Amino acid sequence: MPNPWGKIVTHTDFDGVVSAAICSFSLGIEDVVFTGPLGIGQNRVPISNRDVVCDLPYPLECGLWFDHHPGNLDELILRGYDPEQVPGRFELKDSCSRVVFEYFSSRVEFPSYLETTVHHADIIDAFRYEDVEDWRRETPAKVVDCALKMAGPGKEGGPFRRRLVFLLRDNPLDCVAIKPDIRAQYQAYVGQEERMLGIIREASYFMPADKDQKLVIIDLMRYKRRPSIVKNLAFVLYPSSQAVAEVRSLYDQGVKTNNFGLSISLSPNVDPVALNKDVGDIMRSLNIGDGHRGAAGGTVTCRSKDEMVKKKREILERIWLLWESL
Repeated sequence: MPNPWGKIVTHTDFDGVVSAAICSFSLGIEDVVFTGPLGIGQNRVPISNRDVVCDLPYPLECGLWFDHHPGNLDELILRGYDPEQVPGRFELKDSCSRVVFEYFSSRVEFPSYLETTVHHADIIDAFRYEDVEDWRRETPAKVVDCALKMAGPGKEGGPFRRRLVFLLRDNPLDCVAIKPDIRAQYQAYVGQEERMLGIIREASYFMPADKDQKLVIIDLMRYKRRPSIVKNLAFVLYPSSQAVAEVRSLYDQGVKTNNFGLSISLSPNVDPVALNKDVGDIMRSLNIGDGHRGAAGGTVTCRSKDEMVKKKREILERIWLLWESL
């Protein structure tokens, strides 16, 4: 009997890959497509009522939708949809993987290793580490996540991400982490850390009003081609800082545009509850993106270079004011 489901459309990060692995296990889907929120918003990926969408905004239609971002839920309601009538599940969980796993748990008997993988997806996606040392510690989840980062978010990383979906579907994390190609990608990441630290040192600064250097800003928009960095390495250089914000140019088919992306993470050295800061709320207040208490991201569209310069300055100033007001 042919499978009634079409394909899985999922985000490019670790959470998106794990979400796809669980859907593939549960529904027997072998076709996986990767995209980001803009890909959904601009209808770059054809999606039908046979397809499953994970960790992304709700498209025009789909067979099942799984997500955990409050902003995507707000957008759904603003578009006139009743979330209760949308097939799939939305829940405010640390990861979309958790939402998918709990949805199918009553329908499918999962191997125990998948629950372990989802536990690590919770930690990675919500950036819920005890401190910087905990974040940098080599674990199977860390190896796989860093290998995925080295693959890159574009089409060139698609085959690697697709292979990873099925490896994580069929194997425990520790078995996946020792695969030669995964290990090679991880070692490539480790080899790049010193270069990344150098770029972060060169591109980072603090707002003039930020006398205590609470919020590191990494501005990568000066570069013609976006450098590949992991912004949370900023906490190695600035261990007393509470958060890092990265601003980066967006590209269309390899060409730099006037649009830019912005992401923020809390330091793993701080207790987010005691700090009483929620960077997801900051993104939603600015109406440019979404996220969790500890990690969030968004995009800003601009019609010209002058508008981009103005918006970047204004948004960074507003982020600082929102940071101080929370």
